[in-house]
Amino acid sequence: MSPDESAPKSVTGRILSILTVFESGQRSISLTDIAEQTKLPLSTVHRLVGELVQWRFLAKNETGRYQLGIRLWALAQNTGRQLRDAASPLLQDLFSLTGETTHLAIRDGNEALYIERLYSTKRVARAAKVGGSLPLHATAVGKCILAFEEDWVRDAYLQLPMKRFTPYTEVNPQRLASQLSKIRTQGYALAHEEVSIGSSSIAVPIFHTGRLGGAIGLVVYSSQAPDMTKYLPAMQAVSRKIEKATEFIPLESLHDAHKDLPRGPEDMLD
Repeated sequence: MSPDESAPKSVTGRILSILTVFESGQRSISLTDIAEQTKLPLSTVHRLVGELVQWRFLAKNETGRYQLGIRLWALAQNTGRQLRDAASPLLQDLFSLTGETTHLAIRDGNEALYIERLYSTKRVARAAKVGGSLPLHATAVGKCILAFEEDWVRDAYLQLPMKRFTPYTEVNPQRLASQLSKIRTQGYALAHEEVSIGSSSIAVPIFHTGRLGGAIGLVVYSSQAPDMTKYLPAMQAVSRKIEKATEFIPLESLHDAHKDLPRGPEDMLD
């Protein structure tokens, strides 16, 4: 059988395509499924997966299927570590004061990447976990990041197709642009059932030497949405404390996860 022309050609591309298969969330995947999803020859997948197992980036379980290895998990913990380490005790304070699910996010391309989260005991729908990401337009932290980012980021994002998660997800570029303008004016973002029915969120930006660093947010029951703004003084105080705690760390170092992000509008739209 002739090779699939759409399959990655370089060794690096092939390895990354194999690792990307595990983004689906499946706990374990067979060698055949990996080959089908990457469009690589089974023999190539067998060789590369074997090497990834040797390096402990993948692990083979008792059924002969493959799952992410402990070394890859350990490596991923370094993503945004400096910001997470500086912010964690302050987020804990916010969580203690509010009792609501509390999280910290940064921009990862077109998505909000969650690098820290403290869970409430309330059974609020949880759309993303630590290390997970969601499109910027659908969450309070994402809208906050998008609103306070550089103009070209915002303008480029509004040209992209936007996924609708619920009937309340705002996917109209003009209406979203109006929302973002309001967020910049008022200094915080709200999202009501835009990712999960039954949950709403509020977020404020974190700045770093005058530039956007990320956003912190709270997730509450939708029935609590009318009262969410009561948390703003505490959230804004924590945001300022995080800014102060990280002011001597260069933003590029603070955001370890940002080093491979788009640098211009043309990359944003790829």
